Amino acid sequence: MFVTVEGVEGAGKSTLMGMLAAELERRKLSFVRTREPGGCGLGAKIRPLLLDVSSRVDSRAELFLFLADRAQHVAEVIRPALERGEWVLCDRYADSTIAYQGYGRGMDVERLQALNDDATGGLWPDRTLLLDLPVETGLARALARNGREGLSLSEGRFEAEALAFHERIREGFLARAARWPERFRVLDARLSPEELRAKALEALGL
Repeated sequence: MFVTVEGVEGAGKSTLMGMLAAELERRKLSFVRTREPGGCGLGAKIRPLLLDVSSRVDSRAELFLFLADRAQHVAEVIRPALERGEWVLCDRYADSTIAYQGYGRGMDVERLQALNDDATGGLWPDRTLLLDLPVETGLARALARNGREGLSLSEGRFEAEALAFHERIREGFLARAARWPERFRVLDARLSPEELRAKALEALGL
């Protein structure tokens, strides 16, 4: 089963991913935990170009860097794991590109949908858990985390964007969830970690 966790900055994706991984381990289910950007060898080189505050990347170049990372990630990590019958837990995937570059940057959403179909060979998740919360709350969490973990410069490029940019991203994620209700489950990221874990496991049929 291919599961992605999506949401605005600071929504708690990494925390939920850790809890889901622990549950799969407890149940002795084979899985791969990965992320975008950076879940494969090529992506690890691309990630700093996309997330470092000092990067000055044109919006089109940004898009194609994300797509290159995704194409390699699918070929090298995700599709082989699924073919082995393993679960795949992925922190961000194609929905993030459409939310960020489409709704956030103003690129054509349908064209981005087609480009992601090409990059992934048509591979979309079986289930997407969308962690939703007000962007002000998420940004405050993300900035505090980056400061605590020393990531403010190396991974803070998107957090530094204007509040309106993040509002558009949230709207984009919710629009995608409304368009594909069979795949998405929208979870309130303001819940406690334990409550959020329970909701996520229910959404995954675990």
